[in-house]
Amino acid sequence: MVGVENLSSPAARPGAPPGQDLAGEFVQFAVEAGVLRFGQFKTKAGRLSPYFFNAGLFDDGAKLGRLAQFYARRLLAEEQASGLRFDMVFGPAYKGIPLAAALVVELARLGRNLPFAYNRKEAKDHGEGGTLVGARLEGRVLIVDDVMSAGTAVRESIELIRAAGATAHAVAIALDRQERATEDGADSPWSAVQYVQQRLGLQVCAIAQLADLLHYLHGDQAGADLKAHYPAVLAYRERYGVH
Repeated sequence: MVGVENLSSPAARPGAPPGQDLAGEFVQFAVEAGVLRFGQFKTKAGRLSPYFFNAGLFDDGAKLGRLAQFYARRLLAEEQASGLRFDMVFGPAYKGIPLAAALVVELARLGRNLPFAYNRKEAKDHGEGGTLVGARLEGRVLIVDDVMSAGTAVRESIELIRAAGATAHAVAIALDRQERATEDGADSPWSAVQYVQQRLGLQVCAIAQLADLLHYLHGDQAGADLKAHYPAVLAYRERYGVH
């Protein structure tokens, strides 16, 4: 069983190894892997974002394996910090499926062998049938996904988990965009992460946040080309961000 955390600023990350900023490492990895890109991208909310995080581009064994290491390191660090535990992993269709699978492989490699399950978008009417695949949902369940824009996948996952008699316990994501969600076309006062934390009562663990991306773009590790995107990303956060 392992634990998760609700991350704050880079300087105050509980459980981070001394002298090592896990979030900063992850941001640099995502940039170098081409998963974090800069330019002008339209979000689901219709906003023009100066950056885009596409976890689908963790598209080979080496990148997916390293991503799983980041998830596992963050989770195991929080086990030491807070003792928050879970009994199995759930990956919502579709991006959550390979993330959950890769995570449990990495946790098993580290000596924590946990079951996992995932769902189909459409129920299967032959074979085992239904929408759930993998281990039986039971105990405290960790939901794993890439980002949380509207929280829809998480809410659907919670319903599936509760219907199976298990407890949706926490959520792990790669990047917290720290931006306002939208409801009926209007900006909400909270982000999807805050909604899941405060309204649904689940703890959310993010490997990195938008604040970490800004810290990276403003730091010495980013070259001049990357630094040029800092003002646009900062302006986007000032307009749509939450704290």
